[in-house]
Amino acid sequence: MSANLKYVSLGILVFQTTSLVLTMRYSRTLKEEGPRYLSSTAVVVAELLKIMACILLVYKDSWPSDSQLDSKELSAGSQFVGLMAVLTACFSSGFAGVYFEKILKETKQSVWIRNIQLGFFGSIFGLMGVYIYDGELVSKNGFFQGYNRLTWIVVVLQALGGLVIAAVIKYADNILKGFATSLSIILSTLISYFWLQDFVPTSVFFLGAILVITATFLYGYDPKPAGNPTKA
Repeated sequence: MSANLKYVSLGILVFQTTSLVLTMRYSRTLKEEGPRYLSSTAVVVAELLKIMACILLVYKDSWPSDSQLDSKELSAGSQFVGLMAVLTACFSSGFAGVYFEKILKETKQSVWIRNIQLGFFGSIFGLMGVYIYDGELVSKNGFFQGYNRLTWIVVVLQALGGLVIAAVIKYADNILKGFATSLSIILSTLISYFWLQDFVPTSVFFLGAILVITATFLYGYDPKPAGNPTKA
C-alpha cells in the first residue's frame, strides 16, 4: 500500500507543479483591465486554504474507523544578487527538506498537523511580506485586487502543492520530491514549446533535462540480485 501511495503522490506532484507553473505564467501575462493581482496576497490566501484543508483532514482522521492512521530587465548587479539568492535557497531548501522528512518520519504527529503548523507560520511571514512590499497597493485597491477565476486556480494549485509535497516526503523521500519537481519543470517547458509556442529551449536546457531524467532513473533503479551459481 505504501508503495502505491509513493508513486501516486509523486505523479500528483508532477501534475500539480506543471499545472501551477503554466497557470501562473499565463495569469501574470494575461492582459486585462484594472490592476494585476498581487503575488504576495495570493501566497497568503494559499496558506490559509492549506490550513483549512488540513483542519478538515485532521477532523476526518479523528472519526472512528477500523484503522487509526512583474517582468523587468535584469541588470548585471541584479543578476549577481539573484544568483546569490538562488545559491542560498539551494542550501536552505535542501536542509529544510531533509529536516522536514526527518520530522514527518520520526514523530507521531500526522502529516496534516505538521502542515497546519507550517501553514500558520507561512501565513504570518506572508502577511509580513504583503505589508512590507505591497502594503500601499493593498490599502489603495484592496487585498483581492485583480483576482479573477484564473487567479483562484493558481491559489488552489499552490495550496494543493503544500499538501502533496508533505505526502510525497511522508511516503517517498525528499530526493524523489526534487526529481519529481524537476520532471514537472521539464514537462511544463515542453508544453510551452510545442503547445503554447512561447519558449525556445537551448542546448543547456536539453543537457539539464537529460541529466535529470538519467538521475531519476538511476536513483529509482532496483537491480535484481544475481542468482547463486549452482555448484557442480
